[in-house]
Amino acid sequence: MSTYIHRSHNVSVLLYHYVCPLKYRRVVFSEAVDESIKCVCLEILKRYEIEFIEIGTDKDHVHFLIQSVPTDSPIKIIQTVKSITAREIFIKHPEVKRQLWGGEFWSKGFYVNTVGRHGDENTIKEYVKNQGREKEYKQLHKQQLSLF
Repeated sequence: MSTYIHRSHNVSVLLYHYVCPLKYRRVVFSEAVDESIKCVCLEILKRYEIEFIEIGTDKDHVHFLIQSVPTDSPIKIIQTVKSITAREIFIKHPEVKRQLWGGEFWSKGFYVNTVGRHGDENTIKEYVKNQGREKEYKQLHKQQLSLF
């Protein structure tokens, strides 16, 4: 469960959903590899301000629900996670390294999405709109659907 992270000048609840595919979309997950990923992620938690709320593996990719602090960008977070987990998996499971002949565990790309703890886009939009009095509210920007 996510929690409020209190620092000297801010309080945050930043949640990210990452999907990281394996190199060549190879199917290399087993019970042992799954357990190693979990253990490595729990070690990452001890050294970095990266909290793993949920970790799930599918045939050829991993889902991470991660909470972090505002000083870490989404790119920095996933680079840290991918580099450490790949190195440790190859050390603990040499058979996986043989299946991924290029020497890389993760593919270069990934998916990231922010996750709202207190509401979705419409809820926040209404919250912002209702901050002042209705008659005094002035909409500064509204995204329009464009075809090109």
